[in-house]
Amino acid sequence: MGVAGSAGKLVGQHVAPHVPRLAPDLTHSFVRESLHRAIHGVGPLPPAARAADKQLEEQHGHVGRAVGEVIENHVRYAGAQGLLTGLGGVVTATVTIPANLAGLALVQARMVAGIAHLHGYDLDDPRVRNAILTCMLGRQLVDERIKTRTLPGPPMAIATAPVHDPDLDRVLAAEVASDLIQRVGGKRLAITIARRTPIVGGAFGMGADGWATWRVGRYAAGELRPRGRR
Repeated sequence: MGVAGSAGKLVGQHVAPHVPRLAPDLTHSFVRESLHRAIHGVGPLPPAARAADKQLEEQHGHVGRAVGEVIENHVRYAGAQGLLTGLGGVVTATVTIPANLAGLALVQARMVAGIAHLHGYDLDDPRVRNAILTCMLGRQLVDERIKTRTLPGPPMAIATAPVHDPDLDRVLAAEVASDLIQRVGGKRLAITIARRTPIVGGAFGMGADGWATWRVGRYAAGELRPRGRR
């Protein structure tokens, strides 16, 4: 298995399950709040739709290129926060893991919301918001949850469902929170523990978070097919 593999298993078993205690707000309310801030803007970050429209203007109305720019911008955002929260090493993990969870949730939700907006979806529609959270899970996890009937369908089906299912709100938020905990508290921290080098941990955090965000963006761009601009 190797050192890194052993560390990953150790983190998955012993660290990730305790992240909710380290970050008590990491509940479905936390995920929903991240989505709300992503859509409406927070601090220096303007609302997702406004930022996406700016990219569309810069790309002279070409939706495909604007979507590409939205993804690239958020990959950089994810990489930057992954680097900063990874620099603390093992000692400050109890602080940096919740910070990384919050940052990654906000960045990925904002990216997918921007893509949805560019493809003609109404971000005020609760069905679309659930589709955004579904995209954040990624293709593999979504396919698994569809097979187990935890999810009723892929993002496009959820976004265009005949009616909104309120029970799905809680399920999706819990799934996204769980996935973030496992990815940030497990895979990312495992390398830091294995090598005991904060700088290496930061570099890995930047690469892992950026790569994960790029995959979510491409998945969202393919799944939330254009419906026509509103």
